[in-house]
Amino acid sequence: MIRETVQVGDKTITFETGRIAKQAQGSIMITCGETMVLCTVCGAKEDRPGVDFLPLTVDYMEKTYAAGKIPGGFFKREGRLRDNEVLTSRLIDRPFRPLFPEGYRREVQVITTVMSADKINPSDVLAMTGASAALHISPIPWDGPVAGVRVTRLNGELIANPTYEQIEAGDCDLMISASRDAIVMVEGGAEELSEEELLEALFFGHEAIQPVIDVIEKLRASIGEEKWPFTPPSRDGAIDKRVAEVGLGPLTEAINIHDKHSRYGKLDEVKKQVVAQLSSEFPEGEKDIKEAYGDLKYNTMRSQVLDEKRRVDGRDFTTVRPIDIEVGLLPRVHGSCLFTRGETQAIVTTTLGTRTDEQKIDNLVEDYWNNFMLHYNFPPYSVGETRFLRGPGRREIGHGHLAERALRQMIPSREEFPYTIRIVSEITESNGSSSMASVCGGALSMMDTGVPIKNPVAGVAMGLIKTGEKYAVLTDILGDEDHLGDMDFKVCGTENGITAIQMDIKIKGLSRKIMEEALHQAREGRLHILGKMNEALSTPREEMSEHAPRITNIKVKPDQIRVIIGPGGKMIKTIIEETGAQINVDDDGTVSIASSDSGAIRAAIEWIEKLTLEPEEGMVFTGPIRRVERYGVFVELAPGKDGLLHVSDMSWEHVENVEDEYSLGDEIEVKVTQIDREGKIRLSRKELLPKPEGYEERPARSDRDGDRGRGRDGGRGRDGGRGRDGGRGRDGGRGRDGDRDRPRRPRREGDDRRPARSRDGGGGEGAGDQSREGAEAPAAKVPAVAEPTE
Repeated sequence: MIRETVQVGDKTITFETGRIAKQAQGSIMITCGETMVLCTVCGAKEDRPGVDFLPLTVDYMEKTYAAGKIPGGFFKREGRLRDNEVLTSRLIDRPFRPLFPEGYRREVQVITTVMSADKINPSDVLAMTGASAALHISPIPWDGPVAGVRVTRLNGELIANPTYEQIEAGDCDLMISASRDAIVMVEGGAEELSEEELLEALFFGHEAIQPVIDVIEKLRASIGEEKWPFTPPSRDGAIDKRVAEVGLGPLTEAINIHDKHSRYGKLDEVKKQVVAQLSSEFPEGEKDIKEAYGDLKYNTMRSQVLDEKRRVDGRDFTTVRPIDIEVGLLPRVHGSCLFTRGETQAIVTTTLGTRTDEQKIDNLVEDYWNNFMLHYNFPPYSVGETRFLRGPGRREIGHGHLAERALRQMIPSREEFPYTIRIVSEITESNGSSSMASVCGGALSMMDTGVPIKNPVAGVAMGLIKTGEKYAVLTDILGDEDHLGDMDFKVCGTENGITAIQMDIKIKGLSRKIMEEALHQAREGRLHILGKMNEALSTPREEMSEHAPRITNIKVKPDQIRVIIGPGGKMIKTIIEETGAQINVDDDGTVSIASSDSGAIRAAIEWIEKLTLEPEEGMVFTGPIRRVERYGVFVELAPGKDGLLHVSDMSWEHVENVEDEYSLGDEIEVKVTQIDREGKIRLSRKELLPKPEGYEERPARSDRDGDRGRGRDGGRGRDGGRGRDGGRGRDGGRGRDGDRDRPRRPRREGDDRRPARSRDGGGGEGAGDQSREGAEAPAAKVPAVAEPTE
């Protein structure tokens, strides 16, 4: 077993080989903190028959056990790669592929598996570096090594291989792959960085990986395994000479046809003519003739650019193809744009949704909800081909992610714009830079929808033709210039700076001078495109489409959430069913109500306001009667909140029987008059009614008045109605031998009821019905509990 360590920034990275997966051609366990990735490489020793490309496959896999999680779903095991795994697989593939020998047709498989995730140190950058080390120590021919590094900037300071927390807080996130001499791949996003700031970050990363390259070379030297021999395929030089003699003239003419399909048709025609003419000279060499023709096309196009300063479609190096923009193309969608640049065209739409439309991302480190999505589709008709329609491939996922990253920096916060946003780019024609058309169309379709983006975003793809010391940087490349050139450098941003970048090269690396020139030339192209976009639509529309949902946020107390939800969600389901609005409730008490019908929103708001209403004294309500009792009725003020309307508060006049006046379900208007400490609510109806003419208030009763026997000598005194000889004794009105009186109604003006009889004639509380021995029987001399007097 061999183990080596290296310091990158403040992180220690460990490489280990010779202990795990020893039967693979190359195996590295790479560790940073407690994040560990197993990187393996296997390759075939013979060419794969019938292929004319490098059969390289790269897979990055995140095992959920690495983070102490069990996969969701029915099968409880990992399935197809998630988008994040696909994107990381592409990040590893892109810098590795150009470093294999020209003409290498043997199968190579790179598998990187996250075995442990500490939720602090990202695993993707480790996978790239570990896979490079595994490939370099293997016997597979490969012109490496390279190493990966992630760079962010936090509070103005550049950090190599930052933690998740630092990435979240920083203003850029750049993944860089580089060799000892040059940067070979870049992917990332930024918050409107200038070209100079981006260059500084890129070359900071290049400097940071130099110790890593040293360690990988040391591992290679320690193992000492020889590379498998490989001889690049060669062909008879006479074939190349004859192909050039026969085909150069018509091929040059065909290359300069501006229309893509006419050019492709003419090039195929010339190819068939060359093969037919030379097949008799080289009976066994048809395959070599076709390859020689391909090389001639490659060299002719490149030399024309470098020597004649002329591109395939006749443009100079900095001119952007003609742009045509139409916004609001589709009447029923929320926002749309038809963006055409040369022979590349995209219909891009924006759809607004609510919180229920957010996408749950089942991430290795933590699950989260995504409210901004961009999906890129590349149907076969866009390039005039026929093929089976399948789900999105790795290229489509990668292009969509780049466009999403470019636009994400400019979308408003959830507090400013509480919508879920989905952008879909349908590529209807393609001849280079379709992902950049998706960026431009995505920004315009959001503005057409009424999304208040911070700034419009445009993107442009840059190319490079380099032979020896001669080179040319090309703005807005065609498909041919991408295929036959040395670089695909996509730069997206606003007028203020860069928001996303992606660079792939086919040569060993780019100097700082070329990269700086490409970035500044890209800025000129981006500003030109932004100018054309502003001519079509300069600011977001003030009014959204009538078909888009309107979202209204209201705030309630967090402890009122349970009232809105109801038992088992019954209440919120009822509101949704009756109003037709969508309702989402956050833990902080924010209630989002969405519907394209403003009436549905108003109805839902009324429901919620009633549910969360807290009655106060003096407030007036109209509500149904939910319960009728002999002493009053209970009126529903809001769902779950009732108040008592006592019989004495129903009218200024005496109400003899409650049921004669009110019935269950009657709607009445009441006023809150009292709320006690336990939350019980007392209501009044009479306070909302005019007093009858001639009505006189009954004078307040004093506790010391003797008119009811409650004075010192009355009913409540020691000798009064509740004393030893009073009515509540053993033989009195409520004594053990007497019948209990019913509760008495308050006396009103005009009440002709006779006063209760008292044994002492005072009409006090000691008055009772006829005792068991008879009405005239004297009260028994038994102790009674006397109430305290004032």
